[in-house]
Amino acid sequence: MTTARQVAADILARSHSRAGFAAELIDDELSRASLSPQDRRFVTQLVFGVIRRRGTLDALLKPFIQIPFHAVQPRVWDVLHLGAYQIAFLTHVPRHAAVNETVELATHVGSPKAKGFVNGVMRRVAELVTDEFTDEPRPDAVPFEQRYRKLARPILPDPATVPDAYFAAAFSFPKWLADRWLARYGPDECTRLGFWFNSPPPLWVRVNKLHNDRETYRLRLAAALIEAEPGEHPQSLRLPEHPAVRDLPGYDAGDFAVQDHSSMLVATALAPQPGMHVLDLCAAPGGKTTHLAELMDNRGRVSACDTDPKRLETVTSLCQRLGIKGAETIVLKENDEPPAGPFDAAVVDVPCSNTGVLGRRPEVRWRLRPNEFEHLIRLQTRLLIQAAERVKPGGAVVYSTCSIEPDENEGVVKAVLRGVRNLKLEAEHHAVPGRPSDGGYRARLRKA
Repeated sequence: MTTARQVAADILARSHSRAGFAAELIDDELSRASLSPQDRRFVTQLVFGVIRRRGTLDALLKPFIQIPFHAVQPRVWDVLHLGAYQIAFLTHVPRHAAVNETVELATHVGSPKAKGFVNGVMRRVAELVTDEFTDEPRPDAVPFEQRYRKLARPILPDPATVPDAYFAAAFSFPKWLADRWLARYGPDECTRLGFWFNSPPPLWVRVNKLHNDRETYRLRLAAALIEAEPGEHPQSLRLPEHPAVRDLPGYDAGDFAVQDHSSMLVATALAPQPGMHVLDLCAAPGGKTTHLAELMDNRGRVSACDTDPKRLETVTSLCQRLGIKGAETIVLKENDEPPAGPFDAAVVDVPCSNTGVLGRRPEVRWRLRPNEFEHLIRLQTRLLIQAAERVKPGGAVVYSTCSIEPDENEGVVKAVLRGVRNLKLEAEHHAVPGRPSDGGYRARLRKA
């Protein structure tokens, strides 16, 4: 019988190929696995946890690996990461179970001869991690749920003398990103960001205003014993317990969509009115497309463009589930020009570094390279200009990212404003990660 740990190991193996985001791989693998709801939650916890904490797990493991690191097979590394994560970060998993089950995983990943090696390393990690905690960052303590779990001896860099190396290892970020953030934010804010990005992100839903109001739907959730907290946005509800989305009341009827609170504010910033024709230039997976239609009371048109036909299918599916009318999907090839319009307004939620959503997309911290920003900024600038060109005089364009990097945000907007004289900045907002949700940026521009 397939176990949760085996499924998690298989998903981690797939994640190395950049085949998709972890959330998509988990959904795909769980759709084919016969696991209990509890085991499904365990798979999700393991996969996200290992990817988020890979840098910290390497720091815990490497002192006990006496062979060249490159000699350890990639799938055996996954097994070691899974075991170390359970020992260091999952207090509900008994230590002996974490060790024994991890040893057995070696056979599942095709390396039965590695069982002795895995057993030796796991036992040393189990001896290293204590059950004591502290409130201070130290070389002998790993960040753990807003505090620090003590280790039997120091293995991390000293936060007092090498804060960049400490942040990278203790909070599990690439060194270049640690340097970038420490220079901008300082150690205290970086510590807050580290804890936030290494915690499961909150689940937010956007109540479909075409079907019901927020309070009515909140009471339906309460009747089903599901806690929900209203957010700042009038359609937003935060669900602290992370219930299974498809099991929520009204899922099939389209009474809500999953969308982070920060993202809900993007379409609202455009303030579309019934009868408008709106361009959604980077539309997949459809959260903003459907929200625009809802805000127009299903009495407008949205041209939803994207370069990925498969992801555009999710836009169509979401529109169907939510009962959205007037949205058309348009596949653009890589260098295609968007539809000519003219449009009454436009949203351009550009491809970006995703540094504002590293908790939700944990693999990004390992995939992103510092030399990618130049390409991203060129693309973002081109997309914003294209959107602005297609809006009627007097129309608005909202530019948004899920990045917290200034050069992708206000840097792009300022550059476009310098080059396009008939655009004016009306408003901008920086969403700070964890206050209360994802990080990002949005700016509303008006065409003269």
